[in-house]
Amino acid sequence: MEDQHRFPRVVSLAAHDLRTPLATVYGFARTLSRGGGLDERSARFVEMIEAAAEQMTDLLDQIGVLARIEGGRYDPALAEADTLELASSEDPRVDATGEGARVETDVPAVKRALEAFAVAAARHGAVEQVTWTVHGNDLELAPVTTDAGPIVAGDDVRDLGAVVGRRLVEELGGSVELNGETLRVSLQT
Repeated sequence: MEDQHRFPRVVSLAAHDLRTPLATVYGFARTLSRGGGLDERSARFVEMIEAAAEQMTDLLDQIGVLARIEGGRYDPALAEADTLELASSEDPRVDATGEGARVETDVPAVKRALEAFAVAAARHGAVEQVTWTVHGNDLELAPVTTDAGPIVAGDDVRDLGAVVGRRLVEELGGSVELNGETLRVSLQT
């Protein structure tokens, strides 16, 4: 195996191998929460364990995608999606407006990337609300504060989701560009 592909392969394997014990933790936490009989404090702890397990699963997915891209083994499962739907989020800090367009892309990975950009903008910019404004296959995220800009754009490696998001969008033929307080993501149609 070539040295340049060894590290991404090891990272991909580690991400994959961590899923089994994580699935066990998540499964038992769900069983406990659904089974009832827990006092309020214990139920809250089990809920926190479930949320952390879901977050770890998302992080492992991001690491796995990045490792496959960097190792030259990324083979996206392309499907049609609407860009407005891709930008929509269940996170209360993220809003999406505008008119979408149909694109053929790796839907779960791109949705996760757009979510990561938005969450990074809210978290690192210390803002309560961010909005995706969708114009066909061009999506604009605002506000992106000056301090948070390099992090949200994936240039400053302090947010895994933003770094992976940028690399993914570019790998799929799109672009990520920071312009003042707006992050512009163009998805390949």
